Amino acid sequence: MKVEEIRHFSDEEIQTELDRLHRHLFDLRAQAVTEKLEAPTMLAKAKRDIARVLTIRRERQLAGADTSNEE
Repeated sequence: MKVEEIRHFSDEEIQTELDRLHRHLFDLRAQAVTEKLEAPTMLAKAKRDIARVLTIRRERQLAGADTSNEE
């Protein structure tokens, strides 16, 4: 998932995507334990996607806090 795609999401969509990614990571970990995981790199990719979403969410939180402090 690209950062630019995430930036176009609403706050609710970001939370939904984050929940989906956490569930996907859980499923991948379960597959890794049962040795059914096709590619081990999928775990790292899922973690990176979660980090991207969290970064965008944090940027929005900080941007909202900056505008409220300027008054």
